[in-house]
Amino acid sequence: MKIKKQITAGLSALALTLTVSVSAPVAAADEGPIKVGILHSLSGTMAISESTLKDTMLMLIKEQNENGGLLGRKLEPVVVDPASNWPLFAEKARELLAKDKVDVIFGNWTSVSRKSVLPVVEELNGLLFYPVQYEGEESSENVFYTGAAPNQQAIPAVNYLMNQVGVKRWVLAGTDYVYPRTTNKILEAYLKDHGVADEDIMVNYTPFGHSNWQSIVSDIKTFGSQGKKTAVVSTINGDANVPFYRELANQGIKAEDIPVVAFSVGEQELSGIDTGPLVGHLAAWNYFMSVDTDANYDFIDKWVAYTGKEDAVTNDPMEAHYIGFNMWKEAVKKAGTTDVDAVKDAIIGVSVPNLTGGYATMMPNHHITKPVLIGEIQDNGQFSVVWQTPSTVAGDAWSDYLPGSKDLISDWRKPLHCGNYNVVTKSCGGKSEVAAE
Repeated sequence: MKIKKQITAGLSALALTLTVSVSAPVAAADEGPIKVGILHSLSGTMAISESTLKDTMLMLIKEQNENGGLLGRKLEPVVVDPASNWPLFAEKARELLAKDKVDVIFGNWTSVSRKSVLPVVEELNGLLFYPVQYEGEESSENVFYTGAAPNQQAIPAVNYLMNQVGVKRWVLAGTDYVYPRTTNKILEAYLKDHGVADEDIMVNYTPFGHSNWQSIVSDIKTFGSQGKKTAVVSTINGDANVPFYRELANQGIKAEDIPVVAFSVGEQELSGIDTGPLVGHLAAWNYFMSVDTDANYDFIDKWVAYTGKEDAVTNDPMEAHYIGFNMWKEAVKKAGTTDVDAVKDAIIGVSVPNLTGGYATMMPNHHITKPVLIGEIQDNGQFSVVWQTPSTVAGDAWSDYLPGSKDLISDWRKPLHCGNYNVVTKSCGGKSEVAAE
């Protein structure tokens, strides 16, 4: 582990010293609009979360066009609806790249949809900017992960509950797909490493769109009544969160008794819930709408103006798209072309402002640096930040807590150019998802 951490630290330091002073190639003689693919569910169970991300991208593209476009060319959004259908994500990604000839794709929410798209963007050499927290255990030279890796969300959240709240028993509740299962596998290993017994960990999975939470919440209530401080770590995704939180309130589970920390519930999801009974429950993100910075207030003002809704809310994946779009834009400028291979090389080391008052940097492993924030739900549907890291954290593609991953690093620069380099065997695994479930 020490070897991995030393090498990772060296890679981080090197990436942070990279500058945009590298000579850009002569601009390609491209003409016509630069096409930007937007791959988000506008219908189905994930529309509650993803529709807003489509509109975020349209706003960013509109603003860029009003400022003169990019490389002297207008940006043209190409919007498709994969409709919360995971195989359809692959079909729509292929359509965007092969038929519409987009230069880049911004999209996906769930990890199962991303894994559906992954072989398509690798086969067709596309660019995908993925804006949502995920389970790690993956590294692709065609994907840029602007959401949080587990060490930028799940691990810090568990540490907060363990050290600040005194939690001793853990409910790991998630939707039944790859992100919750892999994240909980990491968290189980982490908790056991920190002395938590098997009987103090309860794991539960439910399907997408699950609506009948009465018996599960009752089990959680019973599990939490054994004399040890208990918390729920929630990786429940999509519209299933609405009846889950409603049932918590129905059964009188309050934050002071059994706090819930969510990784997939933000301001957008809370806008459809009576948050009064949920005050005090938590979420772990890298951005909250309530962050007090000028950059954030400017972004909120633009969003309200764009939507025409005074009560429009912003959230973490929106900020991730904001960061990812600006990183891609700067890399295109630096490369002088939208050529995929040139942009992939140019983007490593690029830094752009985030909305929390600092900067995000694209690391050699195609993850970015992010602050980690714990927010407490307020009765107005916003979050009050109760804890945050003192500085940004670099995302780790491979978990330090899983046997198949702890010796792996990702570095897409030459000469290493490998997403899963084993620092013990000094060899490259050669696949994007060596340790994925």
